[in-house]
Amino acid sequence: MPNRLINETSPYLLQHAHNPVDWYAWGDEAFAKAKAEDKPVLVSIGYAACHWCHVMEHESFEDPDIAAKMNERFISIKVDREEHPDVDSIYMEALQRLHGHGGWPLNVFVMPDGRPFYGGTYFPNTPRVGMPSWPDVLDAVADAYHNRRESVLQNAEALTSAILASTQTAASDEPVRASIAAEAFAGIASAFDEEHGGFGGAPKFPQPMVLGFLLRHHARTGEPRARHLIEHTLRSMANGGMYDHLGGGFARYATDEAWLVPHFEKMLYDNAQLAIAYLQGYQLTGERGFETVVRETLDYLLRDLRHPQGGFFSSQDADSEGVEGKYYVWDAEEIEALLGKTDAAVFNRFYGVSGPGNFEGHNILHVPDGPEAAGRDLGMAGEALLERLQPMRRRLLTERATRVPPATDDKVLTAWNGLALRAFAEAAMVLGEPRYREAAEQNAAFVLEALHPHGRLLRTWRNGTAHLNGYLEDYACLINGLLSLHEATFAHRWLWAAKELTDEMLTLFWDEEAGGLYDVGTDHEALIVRPRDMLDNAVPSGSSAAAEALARLGTLSGDEEYARKAGQLLRSVAGLLGDAPLAFGNWLKAIELHLAEPREVAIIGSPDDAATRGLLDELARAYAPSRSLIGLDPAEDRPFPSPLLEGRGQVDGKPTAYVCRGYACELPTTEAATLAGQLADAAPAP
Repeated sequence: MPNRLINETSPYLLQHAHNPVDWYAWGDEAFAKAKAEDKPVLVSIGYAACHWCHVMEHESFEDPDIAAKMNERFISIKVDREEHPDVDSIYMEALQRLHGHGGWPLNVFVMPDGRPFYGGTYFPNTPRVGMPSWPDVLDAVADAYHNRRESVLQNAEALTSAILASTQTAASDEPVRASIAAEAFAGIASAFDEEHGGFGGAPKFPQPMVLGFLLRHHARTGEPRARHLIEHTLRSMANGGMYDHLGGGFARYATDEAWLVPHFEKMLYDNAQLAIAYLQGYQLTGERGFETVVRETLDYLLRDLRHPQGGFFSSQDADSEGVEGKYYVWDAEEIEALLGKTDAAVFNRFYGVSGPGNFEGHNILHVPDGPEAAGRDLGMAGEALLERLQPMRRRLLTERATRVPPATDDKVLTAWNGLALRAFAEAAMVLGEPRYREAAEQNAAFVLEALHPHGRLLRTWRNGTAHLNGYLEDYACLINGLLSLHEATFAHRWLWAAKELTDEMLTLFWDEEAGGLYDVGTDHEALIVRPRDMLDNAVPSGSSAAAEALARLGTLSGDEEYARKAGQLLRSVAGLLGDAPLAFGNWLKAIELHLAEPREVAIIGSPDDAATRGLLDELARAYAPSRSLIGLDPAEDRPFPSPLLEGRGQVDGKPTAYVCRGYACELPTTEAATLAGQLADAAPAP
């Protein structure tokens, strides 16, 4: 018999719908029952692509005896952290206060009023060295709740007070100084892995927001070491096993410091943000390998994570057939059988394939030393080698498609789609790729229709059903995506949509007293605290994404209130950034935008006109993150009000560009070469 979760839309919750555990979804019903029966509540949080979540389910939640103990002594709630980042944020803070670290599955025990008093992550079903079994934990917690209630209440009060303190922020009048970015850069550079790229040791995460800060910092200051950190990290990640060399896209992280062995789950948010990092790396360096990664990553999203209506799914699992990574690894014998002995020797040399393998007797494809070195060994030029490998890669990808694939979490999340929207829009702009522009337009139209039906953005959609109020991150990420989509299309409908969402965001989330934003709206359910997570984790914090969105829209609209609020947000967090810069990557990106001298460009012309495209190509050629672009198609039937467009039209009926500094513009030009000169004059000196 299925439990209550059978009526949910989350694939993660549905995975648990046939457990013998009497699971509840998050909501009032479970807490009311806990109060009525005086039982502690287990809040168990995970997500569909989480390997150890699956392990704990199979070991404990599918075990009838363990489930009976849970059902007798607890009210058990299953939460998809991707649907409820608010709940996850609150109880992850509790776990970190308890143990100094966190992770998933997150299993926290709370009072019937929601206050946490104990928790942990993965527990095995039988005791292991240094780790109690899940049944023993259940016994100990139930005993403490009923027989040492005063101690449990003290824990609950102390943890709740600590969580509340973590949400507090204060308005600040201190200016945002360039020294903040310089100090942050020094801290990040000190954590750099000079051998392998990236930051810190194993496990190693890609940190695209930190790379985004380094890109902007280099653009503003010309700092050469920042460029070295960017290039070395982008090359190392793309050559490692964390990158899917057949199908494109990146796994969540590497379990080792050399990027070789991934944790094989693939997340939409990682790939959207990494596509932008590689796109900007390509603009900075002109390195074709970076462009290839952008295209292969976005093509992976289009092929494997896209709903026919235009939304993007959340993730693909690490496991297939119950084995982590089985879908992705290869044996040397398999490759030789598919390619023949001669081609297999070429393929195996380039991708580091051996008989013993590099992962549990199998091979994770990676690039040990690049096309030039491999080409020398094989007696051919590097470019010729890459060309020869293409049909081999296609052959193996076709064969891989016959395997049992990892499960796909096919819910559509607004914030993550906002990140993907931005990636496709910016790639369409820089690469001039119509497929990416069309995907971005279809995505934006879908999200605005399906997830913003009645003037309130929603969080999640699956199989035609959208629900749960959107969070701050949903609004902010979508607004940023829409602003980038305008640049790629010139359509003003996206600017109007961005403004509507921005005004809703400020109404729902703004805290005037603190000069900041909450993560949940004024219409959200009551929680033990109103969360405000300032850290940039795997996705930008809602507040940092909002700071960038407000600054960008403020420039295009001329609305000083947007710019003022962006400044307030930056000042509220500026004093924290130097202590842990790796935890504030997106904030640091917004700081760099604030510090850079503003540049604005207005182009009046049809985006389908070749002459307009010529002007846009000059904008796309170089990385210039402080530059704002607004376009106006003369056929636009509802122009967006902007000081950059006032009194500005075409010259001699031709597509025309205006390059401005603080809204003061140079003479208009219709020539791409003249525009290139104006842009070069406006670029900051290194």
